[in-house]
Amino acid sequence: MSEPRRSPGNQASLREANRGRVVSAVKRHGGLTQVELAGVTGLSPATVSNIVKELVATGALHATPSTSSGRRALRVTLPHGLGLVAGVHVSPRHLRLALSDLNGTVLAERHMPLARDHRADAELDKTALLIMDMVESIESSMDEVLSVGLAVAAPIDRRTGMTARGGILRGWDGIPLGQSLARRMDKPVQVDNSANLAALAEHRSGAARGRDTVVTLDVGNGIGVGLVLDGRLHRGHHGVAGEFGHTPVVPHGPICRCGNRGCLEAVAGAPAVLEGIRDEVGTLKLADLILRAMGGDQVCMRAVADAGHAIGTAAVGLCNVLDPERVVVTGEFARAGELLLGPMRHALESMLIVDADGTPDVVQGQLGEKAAVTGALALAIEAVDVTRPR
Repeated sequence: MSEPRRSPGNQASLREANRGRVVSAVKRHGGLTQVELAGVTGLSPATVSNIVKELVATGALHATPSTSSGRRALRVTLPHGLGLVAGVHVSPRHLRLALSDLNGTVLAERHMPLARDHRADAELDKTALLIMDMVESIESSMDEVLSVGLAVAAPIDRRTGMTARGGILRGWDGIPLGQSLARRMDKPVQVDNSANLAALAEHRSGAARGRDTVVTLDVGNGIGVGLVLDGRLHRGHHGVAGEFGHTPVVPHGPICRCGNRGCLEAVAGAPAVLEGIRDEVGTLKLADLILRAMGGDQVCMRAVADAGHAIGTAAVGLCNVLDPERVVVTGEFARAGELLLGPMRHALESMLIVDADGTPDVVQGQLGEKAAVTGALALAIEAVDVTRPR
């Protein structure tokens, strides 16, 4: 019995879906050969070749001769000059911004400290002005900005675009953050948790690249987790997966900023660690603590190691459930390197249900404090429809 013929409508839908797969792959990887595109998308080389020719002709993609494994190849990227995107990262004490083209090439950056009591209205005003300043600095115009990605150090309810729990980023509660920034800039804005976007960036171009199941720990003033499961970012039903820092670890312990007691963050987050040694070393910033620990200060070394052990112990349950290939540690605290990672690794090796050979690698992120803003750029790029005529 012969197979039913595809209707023209079905063929058109399939062709459009395949075009979308090719464009999405180029966005994710920042440029691939046609052979690599076929491998990533699961499409045949002939199908990829036809789609690339079509999209190059319309200006949606750009192809240049290249070599791969000593053979001639065609490298496919998004066209230069197609437009710009902005990425923004708001943390409890810092604001970081970047401007890039659609291939993720960063063209301008800004960074500034934030007051302890900063509020969304003032900082979103400042963000809009700083993006305009970056655009002017590269002699472009706001007409070229197609999308903005916003990484926020708080759980974001994807249904509302607001923080999902009050008090975690004080001054930012009850505000639809994407809509508020979009209104100021007249541009579409995509919002996500900063740990998610740090995980996205490390997976695409950092320490998690090529790994399918990864836990990315974002450790600084707070402690968050970004989860890549089977190669995809996992946000959970409401978009708030990964609030690892609010896992209870000490019954009746210190009060956390979320309002509960004994959370991991209230024990091993930077403010808690710094407060714990204040009587011995005085008032320090996290950067000072790390420098002194790396210089051999015994009190600071012990404080960093204790934080690492607490985080690693809490991560045992997470790793027993998810069985990741790798644990990537990002955020400001990650600058302590093995002083933090060593105790984390030891806790995992000694308490995981699997044997030593099955213990995930524990590595420092490759993108440093720029991981979340890099992920915000990627989020903004994903939102741009490059096939739409401009």
